[in-house]
Amino acid sequence: MVLIKIRFVKEVIPFALVLLILVLGIGYFAPVVSVIPLALLLFVMFFFRNPERKVIHNPAHILSPADGKVMAVTEYDDQDFFHARVKKVTIFLSVLNVHINRSPIAGKVIYVQYKEGKFLPAYKEEAGLVNERNSIGIENERLKVLVHQIAGILARRVVCRSKVGDTLEQGGIFGLIKFGSCTEVIFPCDVEVNVKKYDKVKAGITVIGTCK
Repeated sequence: MVLIKIRFVKEVIPFALVLLILVLGIGYFAPVVSVIPLALLLFVMFFFRNPERKVIHNPAHILSPADGKVMAVTEYDDQDFFHARVKKVTIFLSVLNVHINRSPIAGKVIYVQYKEGKFLPAYKEEAGLVNERNSIGIENERLKVLVHQIAGILARRVVCRSKVGDTLEQGGIFGLIKFGSCTEVIFPCDVEVNVKKYDKVKAGITVIGTCK
């Protein structure tokens, strides 16, 4: 008999408890109707799953911070963290993707900033500029990266577990975005980009950049 081990992030607990109470309460009086909260409970458990990832640590690699699809690879002048020309990889997460965010590199958290905003669909280009988001900057002796956790039309809560001064291992979990979102990873222009638009990526697994 093969035992399948499924892990979940702790943020699922309040959602699961409320839905479980609804399933039991409604099921007592109207078993057929209880199918609705039961379906929601199963979806919530699916959404907050935390699959085990075997991260291959390499200081020359920048790993994807999120599961999803690459929507753009661009360059721009960053005035907040790098104060230089940088490259940006934008990743869109559907509600079916794992929504846990993992550190692209090993290093120290030197920057965390939360910004309130709107809730446009995460796939829209302007979402990264106007939506609710959290930014986390990580640095080591070789390079530094910046990750934007951006809320979407369904995502109303960005969770960042790390604070300035914390140390993260490459592929280590630092947060998540609830119910549909977008993640951007920014790094110096001298880093070679290994992905292109529409590529599918996995957090802690896919190499999206290589230091020269």
